[in-house]
Amino acid sequence: MTYDNSSLPGAGYLCVSCKTRCCCILLPALLTVPGHPSMATQLFEGKEHAAVYQKYRFAPGEELQQTILTYLREKRANPAELVVDVGCGSGQGTRFLAEHFKKVVGTDISEAQIQEARDAPSPPNISYLVCPAEELPFEDASVDLLASFTAAHWFDIEKFMREANRVVKPGGCVIISTYTRDMSLRYGNCSEKLTEVFREAWDLLLKYMHSRVKHVLEDYKEIFEAMPFPDKKRITNIFDKIPMTVAGVIGYLESVSPYQAFMKSDPKAAKSFLPETEKRMLETMGVSSRETPVEFWVRHVCVLACKGQ
Repeated sequence: MTYDNSSLPGAGYLCVSCKTRCCCILLPALLTVPGHPSMATQLFEGKEHAAVYQKYRFAPGEELQQTILTYLREKRANPAELVVDVGCGSGQGTRFLAEHFKKVVGTDISEAQIQEARDAPSPPNISYLVCPAEELPFEDASVDLLASFTAAHWFDIEKFMREANRVVKPGGCVIISTYTRDMSLRYGNCSEKLTEVFREAWDLLLKYMHSRVKHVLEDYKEIFEAMPFPDKKRITNIFDKIPMTVAGVIGYLESVSPYQAFMKSDPKAAKSFLPETEKRMLETMGVSSRETPVEFWVRHVCVLACKGQ
């Protein structure tokens, strides 16, 4: 199979299920298509939001990376030839995978996110495609590793798992991870108070949480149970330290889906929310520069599975 980007959205995408030049996946965020057989929830699609996502979303941390690589070493005798990162967003996880595997394809339903990924510096073994997670343009049993980082809760889980079962080779693996709400900030002797400020901000944003975020709050339990391969496990206690600045923490909050919903619901309050949160953080830390480094700790959940031979 060849990957001709000219046939993808913008030039007209041939929907696997509709058998038409379907423009469904270009609709605005938060819309679904009634009667469409495989539409996932659509967010992160605007150009401005995609740019924020690229700038402030962080790559998989060291502990998560090692968890994934250790599992793959245990399961595979031969190196993976084709790796697919589904729901790749602006490519943070895709670039991590490209450091370790021969050919990596990042896919996302958002054309704006894929454009951000393509514009970012990337190694030559990465390519990107616009397509739904439930309709992957890969042949049966052609993918060695199917991965997804902090995205699977937006998919139609049943259809995605069916698609994963179709495209993954016998003996191939699936890795699905997300970072959780369990986050903390550390700085000098004010770490507890700083974390309290951050969590109060999150509590406000969660009022605007999409229902699908429940999968994250439940540590991907339902996603784990839906995995069609019996050889599977779920690890819920992976902790990573992510290098951040105060500006980076505020940018991360701006990038999350509840904030985008907050902006739609109450733009005035949403626009003041970020500078107010930043001010509280700086005052708590006793510093004036938003470029002041902080330790950003996050707990990951990871579902790992291997398809039988």
